[in-house]
Amino acid sequence: MLGFVDHGSGGGGEPVTELLRPGKAGSNTAADHIAVLDDALAQLPAPLRAPDEAGRVAVLVRTDAAGATKEFAAHLHDHGVEFSVGASFAHLDVHSALAQIPAAAWTPAYQARKPRAAETGVQVEPRDGAWVAEATSLVELRGWPPGTRLILRKEHPHPGAQLRITDVEGLRITGFLTNTARGGPGGQLADLELRHRRHARVEDRIRTAKDTGLANLPFHDTDQNRIWVAITALAQDLLAWCARLALPTTAAGYEPKRLRLRILATAGRLVRTARRRVLHIDPTWPWAETITTAHTRLAALAVP
Repeated sequence: MLGFVDHGSGGGGEPVTELLRPGKAGSNTAADHIAVLDDALAQLPAPLRAPDEAGRVAVLVRTDAAGATKEFAAHLHDHGVEFSVGASFAHLDVHSALAQIPAAAWTPAYQARKPRAAETGVQVEPRDGAWVAEATSLVELRGWPPGTRLILRKEHPHPGAQLRITDVEGLRITGFLTNTARGGPGGQLADLELRHRRHARVEDRIRTAKDTGLANLPFHDTDQNRIWVAITALAQDLLAWCARLALPTTAAGYEPKRLRLRILATAGRLVRTARRRVLHIDPTWPWAETITTAHTRLAALAVP
């Protein structure tokens, strides 16, 4: 079980905790989620996890439906953090709620896309064939922390997608639970739903982790494998911070294999002259400028 930091629109973040569990461990074991959360919060700088006057911490915790347990949500509430967890319909009467939601309550969902010509930054726009609505007052949320809300999404399934038993009238139904208050900044339903779906960026982090050694655990002993997992986390840290601190935007999103091919495994010479270190890269290498730019940025960082 892994925890990653998400650094915003770029999505690239480093691992902050990892828990190696037995193969028979349940996906929704609240005690394991709590242990991972506590370790992850401890990795954050103290000012970022300090509560304000109201006891709230400016941290958002996102998980899939495996984290949708009352015990874990209560722990998040006690720590004063916001949460956005995928809703498990096994314990919620969503079908009855859907029948009671009026058509006018459904608003278009949002999607994010890459900028086109004359546009800058990620563009957010309404998504055709997808809608969101709030169903908090239509389901029984007893036992969940005060202020917990249920937000549902319905959409036409992608071509070839198989419908599930929870889907209704040919539409894919998903949902999530959050304690983000109504009327706050970014509190619109479509904004909250888009914010929750961006949890899928963790899949990119997991893919990166597999490329740095987490695809297989090489030992039979659990303690030895824990050390292996920690080493792979260090590798992910180096790649994530290299991308954020050194690489230009065009290269910051490279996958580990491409990063090794184009940058990390490139031959060069580090020459010391006039009390300075100068990095020489073959100028015919297509990514020579990217490497020298990264080196210059790292060298310019203040060393305490």
